[in-house]
Amino acid sequence: MTLASTSTATIGEMREFASFEPNEQRYIKRSLDIGLARSDAFKTWGRREDESVSIRRQYVVYQDLKSVRALVPEDGAVGDVERFVSKVLRIAVFDLEQEGIESFSAFRFLYERLIGAKARPYLPAVFCGAAALPTIRPAQRKLLLQSLSEAAATAPGWSTRAQAFYPERIEAAEAACSNTARLGAGQFNRLEMEPLVDPGRE
Repeated sequence: MTLASTSTATIGEMREFASFEPNEQRYIKRSLDIGLARSDAFKTWGRREDESVSIRRQYVVYQDLKSVRALVPEDGAVGDVERFVSKVLRIAVFDLEQEGIESFSAFRFLYERLIGAKARPYLPAVFCGAAALPTIRPAQRKLLLQSLSEAAATAPGWSTRAQAFYPERIEAAEAACSNTARLGAGQFNRLEMEPLVDPGRE
């Protein structure tokens, strides 16, 4: 992958992130801090007692991420898919119950980074399974399920390109950067699951 194509991909990911709702952006950054062990999430995100409780639970749930990454199916064997999906579904249910993720695009953006690019083919199924459970409020369930486009649900293939942009909190500049990114995004439409690999980008 050339430097130019890498830069283009990074800009595209930044614009997609800027298209998410502020609460989705915040939850994604918090989740990456916890899932990738980037920083102490209690100090960065625990503004209130209820948030600290949620963060504590998230640390516990995300302990499964290491084993989940090792379970991503290589060839789509039924047994491997079952083990992977059942394991990641528990994590996905927790994330959707927090209501910090309101769309499949934001869910995919987060889970590509938590688990890796090889998980892309299975994310629509995981998302639908978690979003359809009765533990999700009916109104939230409807919002989530309606956010999954037909193109994403029926894609014949997925890109294997690794993610280039990992958003994180920058204390003083966060608000200014968010506003700048939104202005730069313009009329950018949210990306759904990337269809078939583009040879020019690999």
